[in-house]
Amino acid sequence: MQNKVWKLFKATIIKLMVVFLFVAIVFILYKVCLEEKIETVSGFVEVFAANKEFKTLEPILYGNVLLHRPLYGTEYANIKISSIDVDLPLYYGENLNLLKNGIGQDSNSYFPGEGGTILLMGHNFKSFLARLPETRIGDKIEITTSYGTFEYTIFESKIVHETDLGAAPIQQDEEILIIYTCYPINNIGHAYQRYLVYAK
Repeated sequence: MQNKVWKLFKATIIKLMVVFLFVAIVFILYKVCLEEKIETVSGFVEVFAANKEFKTLEPILYGNVLLHRPLYGTEYANIKISSIDVDLPLYYGENLNLLKNGIGQDSNSYFPGEGGTILLMGHNFKSFLARLPETRIGDKIEITTSYGTFEYTIFESKIVHETDLGAAPIQQDEEILIIYTCYPINNIGHAYQRYLVYAK
């Protein structure tokens, strides 16, 4: 009889240890993987409850996350490069119809304020980016959106072949604005080079 009781007691202790171990693993996984995401979601809920603009589906920057991203093909900002007299609408998207009207943004890149690469492109027409090669290190680029104004300072420029995709990497470690246009500017026919400007 004592032997049966001891076996039952031992089995119960083992089960309790397994349950405790399972709870501990779940808690550790929560702390490591989910806590930050849950805090972000709860922050979104707070913004939703407190901010009327959120309910209108206007873009809102929460930390470095843009809520309600613009729809593809819509104008969401204005871009100014005073040193070369550029003052153009900025569209989310990169198709040819959009580029006839202003500057386009690569749909795989980040938005201003999100902390990653913002990749913009425009035609080298006279009233667009024909004077992009005239910019200098230190020149300012200003992007005005419905959720804030962002100023960037040019720190580098270069000419690359159109196939050099590594010249405009999309990354999320640092907010870098990259603008490019076809080069040479006065080229007739297909241009095989791109003039790129980098700003922080």
